[in-house]
Amino acid sequence: MPLYAIGDIHGHLDKLSTVLARIERDGGPDARVIFLGDFVDRGPDSKGVIDTFLHGQQNGKDWHFVKGNHDRLFLRFLEEAALFDPAMRSGLSWLHERIGGTETLGSYIDLAALGREVPQLKWLSVYGDKPMEEDLLEVLFERVHAAVPPSHYEFLRQLPLYHEEPGYFFVHAGIKPGLPLHLQQEDDLLWIREEFHNDQRNHGAFVVHGHTPVETPDLRHNRLNLDTGAGRGRALTAAVFDDDGIFALTDTGRLRL
Repeated sequence: MPLYAIGDIHGHLDKLSTVLARIERDGGPDARVIFLGDFVDRGPDSKGVIDTFLHGQQNGKDWHFVKGNHDRLFLRFLEEAALFDPAMRSGLSWLHERIGGTETLGSYIDLAALGREVPQLKWLSVYGDKPMEEDLLEVLFERVHAAVPPSHYEFLRQLPLYHEEPGYFFVHAGIKPGLPLHLQQEDDLLWIREEFHNDQRNHGAFVVHGHTPVETPDLRHNRLNLDTGAGRGRALTAAVFDDDGIFALTDTGRLRL
């Protein structure tokens, strides 16, 4: 059977629905699909994306997920009320407009109503590069924690860092070159970029990843990048892997990469 992988979704339920329909047309309702992380942030319906995943699991879909750095940002807020991640080189808050956490929160709670009740929280983006006052952070945390279903929290908490299939290693960002796959560290699997992209060696498996936006699927001899910028207003991409090669799925069918 063919194997399918989907790049970074970033809260775009409409794009996800389109790609899932393409996969079902190509491979049927029992298609084996790996989702490469960054399910939340930037787009308008992170909640709807996770609802779709949970519904699929409940209905026996052969779906597999890996954690993305944005999924970790959301999880850290739910667990620790943390707005900053030490692995983020920019030093920006999860609420910064470039990161997109505000959009995720807005899919769970009414931010306009919260702003009317607590005027200091009317514009969360002002905390994009500075700490939020403790009393305000406590209010925000309590509201979000009450609104996020326990099933969503558990989904995020249990996300694995990678998924393996014979000959393939599916991960969000990439791997630390030269380090055996079973010894990889979470920060690298979720955040690495240039060091991995520029490495030409065989990694012991063909690596399928996202994390770094590209215009079109970027196929190299040792890896494939499927983040085609859904979180930046571009398309969401699904790829097909079978004995005949690697393809991108389009509205009109398979396109060989």
